[in-house]
Amino acid sequence: MRKKFDITTTQPETAIEALSQASGLSRECIKDAMNKGACWWTLKGKQVRLRRATQGLRAGTRLQLYHDKNVLARKPEAATLVADNGRYSVWHKPHGMLAQGSQWGDHCSLLRWAELELKRPCFLIHRLDADAAGLMLIAHDSKAAGALSQCFAGRTITKHYLARVTGTLNTRDQLIDAPIDGKTAISRVTTLSMDESGPTSLLQVTIETGRKHQIRKHLESLGHPIISDRLYGKPAKVPLQLLAFSLEFDCPLSRRRVKLELPEPLNRLEPA
Repeated sequence: MRKKFDITTTQPETAIEALSQASGLSRECIKDAMNKGACWWTLKGKQVRLRRATQGLRAGTRLQLYHDKNVLARKPEAATLVADNGRYSVWHKPHGMLAQGSQWGDHCSLLRWAELELKRPCFLIHRLDADAAGLMLIAHDSKAAGALSQCFAGRTITKHYLARVTGTLNTRDQLIDAPIDGKTAISRVTTLSMDESGPTSLLQVTIETGRKHQIRKHLESLGHPIISDRLYGKPAKVPLQLLAFSLEFDCPLSRRRVKLELPEPLNRLEPA
């Protein structure tokens, strides 16, 4: 059951004291929620997560605690550090892991995982569906984050995916340019292999834009939804068969052309 507690302190006290008295939750429960990113306060005019239970608060401080037992009970799959390039790092995000957390917690997000692993500031540059797996970049200073984010926003990054779809589809460099939510969306599809026994097909998809669920919607429009796509196809016993395996771009930090790829065995989709 979800509960939101919105508290304004009336006297100087610690965060754990204020939250315990107002919520009726145990101190252990509150500490766990705070550690997992479910508590917020206003710091220097910005709403940020408050994780320190012993943080001293002035009278008039506003706290918000978002408590959902189901969310807090989740355990994240392990993300894999592919490369640490100093100002940014390259990760393999597993199926089911969020890119960043929500107000209800961030312990199952790649951004928090990277913060804990690398012990330095982390900034989200781009997104990847929670159901999908694959390459993601995390920046480690605000200027690097801004410069790399512009590459994604400016369509200067080439993104390659693997997708296993239902049915047999034999095509090469097929252009799909059906708009998504009224915006330009461009995907190119090439068949890598087909399995008549499924029947299924393994595709490489290269996208020039990054609309929400772009690949999922475009492949469904061909009559070949991605296997285990609960939104645009049918659920299955395997994770969503979509993997971001390669990125190519002119790096604004090094001024060089960069090609990033997942290493073995992370760079493939297992047969469904």
